[in-house]
Amino acid sequence: MLRNAFLSGFAWLGFAVTAQAITADELVAKNIDAHGGMAHIQAIKTLKFEGKLVFDGGVELAYINLRKAPDKVRNEGTMQGLTAVQAYDGKDAWQIQPFGGRKDPERLSADDAKPLANGADLVNGLVDAKSRGDRVEYQGTEDVDGTDAYKLKLTRKNGAVTYYFLDPDYFLEVRSLDSLVLRGVSVETETDYGDYEKVDGVYLPFSTASGAKGSPQKQRLVVNKAQANVPLDDAQFAFPAVTK
Repeated sequence: MLRNAFLSGFAWLGFAVTAQAITADELVAKNIDAHGGMAHIQAIKTLKFEGKLVFDGGVELAYINLRKAPDKVRNEGTMQGLTAVQAYDGKDAWQIQPFGGRKDPERLSADDAKPLANGADLVNGLVDAKSRGDRVEYQGTEDVDGTDAYKLKLTRKNGAVTYYFLDPDYFLEVRSLDSLVLRGVSVETETDYGDYEKVDGVYLPFSTASGAKGSPQKQRLVVNKAQANVPLDDAQFAFPAVTK
């Protein structure tokens, strides 16, 4: 985690005063600056991440994540010659799940598309919140593994809610909590971020751990390589044409 292990009494007092006075807009601006600034962020139109996805029990998949501004994403996981795919083209979502015996593409419901749509942000959901018409609220501080992190609530137009927890020293997100209603059931997914590295002037997390809130079981993503502004065709995100 990006944080200081120790804060003096005076530093803590100064943080407490700042925590009361700061606004959501100021925190979003600090987060954008911490990532590298809006100019560098807007200069990135596509991202490609390569690494591995590690599940509890030691199962590993080679992983590729493709993102294209403003709202396209594609995830691939490969093991033993089989590749699972989930993608969102800005409107519709689909998947291929060969590990479950389904090798043909299938469309996802609007509910199942929400996590993919929320994961299409190039950096995070705070950067373009205002332009999308989403709402950001400051909700004070909350303990994240011993650090009082700034808490921001992002409410998207599709009803999905994401809570971002920002490190008080660096203002980068150290944790997020996604809250969705899927098929009438409330689902909360917690993600921890670390190992930030610079990609074309923008700091991005190269290590994440995700799982149900409160669960000790997490799936870990380790990025080995990241590239910005690689050529990505829209067809890579769209539902594949069916060959008769």
